[in-house]
Amino acid sequence: MHRVCFTLQVRTDRMEEYARRHAAVWPDMLRALHDTGWHHYSLFLRDDGLLVGYLETDDLAAAREGMARTEVNARWQAEMADFFEDLDLPPDQGFRQLTEVFHLEDQLAALATTDTQTAQDQ
Repeated sequence: MHRVCFTLQVRTDRMEEYARRHAAVWPDMLRALHDTGWHHYSLFLRDDGLLVGYLETDDLAAAREGMARTEVNARWQAEMADFFEDLDLPPDQGFRQLTEVFHLEDQLAALATTDTQTAQDQ
C-alpha cells in the first residue's frame, strides 16, 4: 500500500463552503472513491487555505484513472474547481504530490530486522 500526500490552495473566501461541502460528500462519490482504491483518504485545511490531502492506495495512477471513468467524479470536480486558486486543471489532476521522507513504522520495521539479524549473528 502506498501513502500519498498532496496539496492544493483553497480560496480563502470559499473555505467555509468548501468545508461544508466536504462534511456531506455525495454517497455515490464516497462509494466511487472507495471502489477505485482510495483508502484512508483525509483532507486537512489550514486557516490560510492550504489543503493537505492524504490517502493510501495500491496504485495511484489506477485509482485516478478509475475515478476519471466515473460520472460522479466529473460532476464533483466541476463543482469543486472554483474553490481553488491558480488551478488550470480539475482539482483531482492539479494537486501537487509531496515526497514522503519519513514513516515511523517503516523505520521501526527496518530496525527490528536489523536487531533480529544482529541477534542471530551473535
